[in-house]
This record gives sequence, structure tokens and C-alpha cells, in this order.
Amino acid sequence: MTLTIHHLGISQSERIVWLCEELGVDYELKKYERSPIMAPAEYKALHPIGSAPVIEDGDVKLAESGACVEYILQTKGNGKLIIAPGEKNYPEYLYWLHFGNGTLQPALVITMTLSFAGLSEDLEIVSRNNARQNHILACMDERLSTVPWLAGDQFTAADIMSVFSLTTMRTFRQYDLSPFPNILAYLKRVAARDGYKRALQKADPDLVIEQLIGGPPPPMAKPLAARILAAQQGK
Repeated sequence: MTLTIHHLGISQSERIVWLCEELGVDYELKKYERSPIMAPAEYKALHPIGSAPVIEDGDVKLAESGACVEYILQTKGNGKLIIAPGEKNYPEYLYWLHFGNGTLQPALVITMTLSFAGLSEDLEIVSRNNARQNHILACMDERLSTVPWLAGDQFTAADIMSVFSLTTMRTFRQYDLSPFPNILAYLKRVAARDGYKRALQKADPDLVIEQLIGGPPPPMAKPLAARILAAQQGK
């Protein structure tokens, strides 16, 4: 049966679309709009966790980005985009494969939440978490000063797991990448990949790649911008 990707607009399910485009895996894409910021009830009903991504493959229904990526790699990837045990850079591949959702994305969610709460940046909890976010980005920048891709010389699923947090996520958590030149150079390499361009065109055609990969943050996501405007107008 054809793999089904349930894609919530401007979300981490972008990774799954991109993975399938890179692998050449056939899939059916079902798209859902945010309501107004979070997933609509229809999407939440797909899986008990109620968040993106969700995939279906025959009798299998699976959530969590990392789980979806590993499932597709192991069942449909034919050895592509992975580094196997015993091969060069296998430990680096494992580390960076889990870094995106284990370290980078959680740090961004924390700083985003603190920002949305309107807390002063002078507060210790805010300054400490902002510093941690910058430290994480600096570690990535240092890594990318020595290799073209996170796992080493070859593009892998490790890159797919981290790029969302450096690009599309910035339409929610708006942060500047200008201090990290190696990350910016890396994102240019990502943006040149046909699979990435096809994935964004299919998943979120309103996103402009050139804005996502620049130093200054891209424009705020439309659902979030509309909600903030409504709040300011007392609606």
C-alpha cells in the first residue's frame, strides 16, 4: 500500500515529506491547516498524541518525527541516507540523527514559550535558556566548520532531522542565525537540493526558501501573526 503522510501546515511533518522526496518513495500527502495555531480536531484524532507528524502504511499508524523517519528508512530506504554500524562516521550519524529533536528543538520550544509569556530577558530563567540556545547553535556551527553535512561527508537523515529547527521553526521562534556563518553556508547547501525544494513546494508552498535560510528570521507564520494581532486588538 502507498504510504500516507498527514502533514500539518508549517510543522515538523515537513521532515517526512522531505525524506520521501530524497528517497524517491511514493506517498500520498494529506494536508491540514492549523486551527488557528494548533492542529485541528481532525488531525488530533489521527493519533493519541495529537500532534504532527503522523504516517500510515497499511495497518501501521505512527507518530513522532524520529520514529517516522527511522520506520521509512528501515522499510523503504534501501540503505539510503543512513550510515550503518561499522561504517565511517556511524557514531556521528547516530548523535546528529537524535540531536535535532533531542537537543535543538526542545531548546527552541523553551525559549519560544518564555518569549510568548512576555517575560523580561533580564530574568535568569530567560537569559539562561537564551544562552543555552546560542551554545547549541554554536556547537552546530563548529561542527559545520569541518564537514559539509552533520554526519560528515554525506547527506543523511541526520540533516533532515535538524533542518526544520533552523528554518521553518524560525517562523514561530524567530531567532537570528547571522552569528553562525557555517550554519548559513550549510543551509545554502540544503536549499540547493531538489528533494528539499520539492518537499517545501508540496508541503508548504507559501514558505519562501530564501527567507528561511537567511540570517535574519523569516516572517512570522501567518496563523501565529494573526493570533497575535487579534490579541492586540482585544478580539
